[in-house]
Amino acid sequence: MPAGRGSAEPLWRAIAVFRFAGLGYAALLVVINRIHYSRPDWAWAVIAVMTAWTVVTTMAYARPERRTPLLLGADLVVTAGLLLSTAGLQYPFAMRHGVMPVTAIWVAGPVLAWAVQYGRRAGAVTALIVSGCDFVLRSEDIAVVLNGVVLLLLAGVVVGHLARLATEVEAERQYLEAERQYVAGVEAASRERERLARDIHDSVLQVLALVQRRGAEAGGAAAELGRLAGQQEAALRALVGTAPAVSAAGDVDLRSMLLPIGSEQVTVSVPAQPVRLQKSAADELTSAIRAALDNVRRHCGERACAWVLVEDEPGLVTVTVRDDGPGIPDGRLAEAAAAGRLGVSHSICGRLRDLGGWATISSVPGEGTEVEFRLPRGAAVPVARASGPG
Repeated sequence: MPAGRGSAEPLWRAIAVFRFAGLGYAALLVVINRIHYSRPDWAWAVIAVMTAWTVVTTMAYARPERRTPLLLGADLVVTAGLLLSTAGLQYPFAMRHGVMPVTAIWVAGPVLAWAVQYGRRAGAVTALIVSGCDFVLRSEDIAVVLNGVVLLLLAGVVVGHLARLATEVEAERQYLEAERQYVAGVEAASRERERLARDIHDSVLQVLALVQRRGAEAGGAAAELGRLAGQQEAALRALVGTAPAVSAAGDVDLRSMLLPIGSEQVTVSVPAQPVRLQKSAADELTSAIRAALDNVRRHCGERACAWVLVEDEPGLVTVTVRDDGPGIPDGRLAEAAAAGRLGVSHSICGRLRDLGGWATISSVPGEGTEVEFRLPRGAAVPVARASGPG
């Protein structure tokens, strides 16, 4: 478990402080226990090496990218070697009487470093290695060795656990910060969308509405221009409108998805109460309705009118699309399907069929066409399809 994250940095600084404190304690013990050293001059040489190594590791561990297994392994080897050097520095009776090795508590440094960098298990293994070296020195005093083993194991496990918690807290903090930034970005985008919608409403939409009204009053070619301006006004209003709100249960109000379809040629009638459907099913039903309206424009002309009626029944939603076009000649849909034009069979009927519903098409030549969509509630998400023109 790498712990080189920001929240673990205080632990590395604490290790540096501990090593310098342990170094000072070791030097103090050499002064106090000098009568127990057969070679006190070499004991001070060991203290000098410990000082140099403490400076080297403190500087190296200050940079996360330098905390490699090679450096930590070298730290363990150097520490174990300095610990074992005690056998050549102290009198044999000194260790039998419980005199601490020349390194004293300084030997816990690599145990703490491995625990912070790689977690509890690494700390425990390193503690056992150092304790094994201590056992080689003081095998005659098992009680003292066992005390050292317990203390080193506790240090490795506890510090490793703290490092793990620090890493998890840091990861959670970063996640919450990212989530906060995402929410702030969404809110900023929503505010910008609202601002643009206000600007468009106060400028472009009013101009289009004016062109539509003046064109209808002027008649002739200007009326056609006014009609086109009215269509663009309706499309632009739908574009700058807000997206349908999805509830916690994952459903939406079908009315909010169908009302933007309304225009000068398309009249949308919906119930007064919300018509709740699963978001995926509402998307597919809306796409099928748009496909039916596209067929009206394509086959009946731009001036053809259409009416969309939404009925909300218990367990069933019914949407009827009716137009005032010339109707569909007998056999025309079968001919289109045979020729590979699958817009009606796939984009309209196929969508409803995949959702577990159905669509029926009724048409009388000269009297328009009526498409009825029936969708049971709780419809499933359909698979993707390719559709052709109707």
